[in-house]
Amino acid sequence: KKSEVSEVMTKADMKPKSMHRAKIWSDDIENLYRFQQAGYRDEVEYKQVKQVDEVECWPETGFVKKLQRRDNTFYYYNRQRECEDKDVCKVKVYVY
Repeated sequence: KKSEVSEVMTKADMKPKSMHRAKIWSDDIENLYRFQQAGYRDEVEYKQVKQVDEVECWPETGFVKKLQRRDNTFYYYNRQRECEDKDVCKVKVYVY
């Protein structure tokens, strides 16, 4: 049990070491786009702030389905790709 607790503690303190911009679209970039639209860096920060273990995803595509913003309103996303090619370069990819 102790290892689980220490794992959670280190996760809570996780800060990115570096950041770069996305160049080509992928499933991961799509999900990062959705987190960033809702006002979060990525899934790590979302889970820290909202204290959730799982993010609701579409079973068919694996894309994020619904996110809660910091002001507690919800963003709902489609099954299909939402991040257009012109928006890919706006997505920030954080490295831990």
